[in-house]
Amino acid sequence: MKKNIAVIGDGGWGTTIAILLAGKGHEVTLWGAFPDYIEVLKKERVNKKFLPDIKIPREVNITSGLAPVKEAEIVCIAVPSKYLRKELKGLKGNIKGEIVSLTKGIEEETLLRPSEIIKEILGAAQKITVLSGPSISYEVVRKMPTTVIAASENEKTAKGVQDIFATPYFRVYTSEDVTGVELGGALKNIIAIAAGISDGMGFGINTKSAILTRGLAETIRLGLKLGAKKETFFGLSGLGDLATTCMSAHSRNRRFGEEIGKGKRLEDILKSTQMVVEGITTAKSAYSLSKKVSVEMPIIEKIYEVLYEEKNSRVAVKELMGRAQKTEKV
Repeated sequence: MKKNIAVIGDGGWGTTIAILLAGKGHEVTLWGAFPDYIEVLKKERVNKKFLPDIKIPREVNITSGLAPVKEAEIVCIAVPSKYLRKELKGLKGNIKGEIVSLTKGIEEETLLRPSEIIKEILGAAQKITVLSGPSISYEVVRKMPTTVIAASENEKTAKGVQDIFATPYFRVYTSEDVTGVELGGALKNIIAIAAGISDGMGFGINTKSAILTRGLAETIRLGLKLGAKKETFFGLSGLGDLATTCMSAHSRNRRFGEEIGKGKRLEDILKSTQMVVEGITTAKSAYSLSKKVSVEMPIIEKIYEVLYEEKNSRVAVKELMGRAQKTEKV
């Protein structure tokens, strides 16, 4: 059935989802926090900052006003995790509809996942579904076959989102493991930075395979400690999203890591891009979370040290490879 849907966040992923939903015949509004840029989007119908070369169809209403948000039956949140709390506080009282969270990350100060932040600000009774998985905007907006997962504590809610989003090129599975789906979506960005560093240092597939497999093991260890299901991490939001983000030429986190691996400074890299690299903030959050719950995460720890303690990437690799020999296990 046709739904009235608002997409909060005019970045690449928010714009992509707005285009996808409008293509299904839903009444879609793309909402942005900066009126000046919204006026540019309305005039040019191209998101040159985040999704160049893709025309935004006229069926997508573009606004910075709150009326369409208030009226929406479904509100998709596509805001970077570091800005999520601020944006939600500003919109509180204007969001009445069911929530679909498209945000990936862990809040630095509280170590909360996006769905937990949403519940805290909008109320625990709010219906929330997390949509995650291997879904690079560049491919989805070009209608390349993609599969994702809709996770909700309520099976009926997840299936409702499945129906709303599913297209011939965008297949949606369901899950009740919100914790596992969100952790997989957050931690894969840090592992992708590690994979990018490997690329930048000129290492090969052997190295990247080790990063992916041992990075997945770290993710599973933390997930199990926090109550997630192990099988979730072998699915779309775990292994699937991890592989995509570590290998794609369009992955912001992998590209950022590659620049670090080439010897560039974090500050200089960030000056050259307007896009948010989620793995940078999440590296600090995940490191803190691992210490809080006493879970060993050596790759996450080394990425934290490289980014925040200016450890040389080659020193970090040497330390990882020089760790005591062990039996492989999660």
